[in-house]
Amino acid sequence: MRYLLFICLFSFISLSAQKAKLASAEKKYNSLAYIDAIKIYEKVAENGHESVDLFQKLGNSYYFNGNLKEAGKWYEKLFSLGKEIEPEYYYRYAQCLKTVENYTKANEYLTKFSEKTKSDNRSAIYKENKNYLADIKKISNRYTIENAKINSEFSDYGSAIYKEQLVFASARDTGSVSSIKSKWTNQSFTNLYTSKIDSEGNLNAPEEFSGKVNSKFNESTPVFSNDGKTMYFTRNNFNNGKKRTDSEKTVLLKLYRATLEVDSWKNIEELPFNSNEYSVAHPALSPDNKTLYFASNMPGTKGQSDLYKVAINSDGSFGVPENLGSKINTEARETFPFVDNDNVLYFASDGQLGLGGLDIFAVKMYEDGTYSRVLNLGSPVNGPNDDFAYLIDSRSRMGFFSSNRPEGLGFDDIYKFKENIPLEFDCKQAITGFVSDEETSEIITKANIRLYDADMNQLSQILVDKDGRYRFDRLDCNKVYRVRAEVPEYETAEVSVTTDKISGETLATLEVTKRMKEVSVGKDLAKVFGIKIIYFDLNKSNIRKDAALELAKIVEVMKENPSIKVDVRSHTDSRQSADYNEKLSERRAKATVAWMVKNGIEAKRLTGKGYGESKLVNKCADGVECSEEEHQANRRSEFIVIEM
Repeated sequence: MRYLLFICLFSFISLSAQKAKLASAEKKYNSLAYIDAIKIYEKVAENGHESVDLFQKLGNSYYFNGNLKEAGKWYEKLFSLGKEIEPEYYYRYAQCLKTVENYTKANEYLTKFSEKTKSDNRSAIYKENKNYLADIKKISNRYTIENAKINSEFSDYGSAIYKEQLVFASARDTGSVSSIKSKWTNQSFTNLYTSKIDSEGNLNAPEEFSGKVNSKFNESTPVFSNDGKTMYFTRNNFNNGKKRTDSEKTVLLKLYRATLEVDSWKNIEELPFNSNEYSVAHPALSPDNKTLYFASNMPGTKGQSDLYKVAINSDGSFGVPENLGSKINTEARETFPFVDNDNVLYFASDGQLGLGGLDIFAVKMYEDGTYSRVLNLGSPVNGPNDDFAYLIDSRSRMGFFSSNRPEGLGFDDIYKFKENIPLEFDCKQAITGFVSDEETSEIITKANIRLYDADMNQLSQILVDKDGRYRFDRLDCNKVYRVRAEVPEYETAEVSVTTDKISGETLATLEVTKRMKEVSVGKDLAKVFGIKIIYFDLNKSNIRKDAALELAKIVEVMKENPSIKVDVRSHTDSRQSADYNEKLSERRAKATVAWMVKNGIEAKRLTGKGYGESKLVNKCADGVECSEEEHQANRRSEFIVIEM
């Protein structure tokens, strides 16, 4: 009895302990203390506790810390429960699968996600670009990259250029015993550091940036005005020694502005569209410094964070923030904007189609407020992990980006790059090719080529050059065109062409057939007119429906040319005996002749003979193992011209 009581009591205590642990983890999870939450959740899971909620939170705790490989393990357990799972987790699991480069399975879950979320922007993007991996591959290998050699074992990311210096955020330990650590990442809060860029583009040893800007909480992602006198940067909701939280007691992010007085950054003020109830972060300036771009989850945000812009007025005040819209923003994360001198917006996203985690994308912003297509920068800048905080000099095409790829020194590292081949936002294609004789394969050097759109409106007309080639330039990408070849004494030929999604050229060759066929004694009418061979079923001599269609063509040729006489020669495969096959082929020849006579050809113009297996067209003789298709090739009739 005492033993039974002990077991019951122990079970009750264990269950109560698990509930207590879960409650503690829930509190830490909701306060964004993801590192602490992971430890508690994992202990509960190790004790055999399983639930949708537990595995979701464990996966999320890793997912939102950028450790998608570990997140994927828990999402896999989540789906193994066989329960109804929210569509969002199909997307997150797909992202995790990309991190381990299992793109086939990732696309399976993206397909399931798109089936469950008809109105989700990510679903629409995927449905329109299911071959996105091939498109990314085509645009890849345009960069050379290397580690920037200023990284620590901690997180280093998010850079800006200021007076020939690289200013960046770092969680490197300053050596202070009382160093405050983030419960989200278990690293020190980030401060701003600076590294001088020498004449060869190399970075010197980092030093701490202005102490007036750095606080005991996070500072990151600065951007500087063209005159170098104004700085915008990200900081936790902490200013003038006071920390503020939202209604859930969480310290969020805000944007701040500081001005340079002599050699010191002063007048630090938060921007008026900040709030204690949502985050505003990662500023970027337009080339003329009249527009500020940033990431936020403010009301009206489509996803976890969207990109916004706001006008900077001449008196330093601000307009009303505007969401950049669904061309750029998705239901996931869009963040870390940067605008170069050519008005190209670079940003990180895990909602647009990428290689895993956050990828870096680019879009051209036009003066009329429209955008070009959104382009993934491809590898090696993007990879299976998080890639973000892209910065490029428009003249030298050199710059920096951040990534948590495994070969780095710390959690996030800064990488230096050189862009060798620029992106082309205004995608243009050429359709090029040649015209050849269908029968001889010879190139035709006298041909008129017409180009039409999908609705058959003529767009252009040219003659092939001396080498028989043609070319139509400055065409749209990913669009259907029709190309028509007109050659004297030949039938007109036409093909449909869909141009590629990236700039380049699409090959479209055309084969033309002579109007007047050269027929002579000894030729096979079927071959001359491109008519399919008349096949028979195994051991049968009746005319099949598909054979009747082709026979009708032979009949029409003979009606158009009443002087032609034809010898029908029927054959079999090698199966059965030679004697049997000879008789079978005779029946096939007679059946063919009878069908043609019945359909209007005089009997005196036709002869017929069976050759059995004596004239095989391949290796399939007696005793040779062949496929059914190979044997089928021998069961045929030919139409040899014997008189004209």
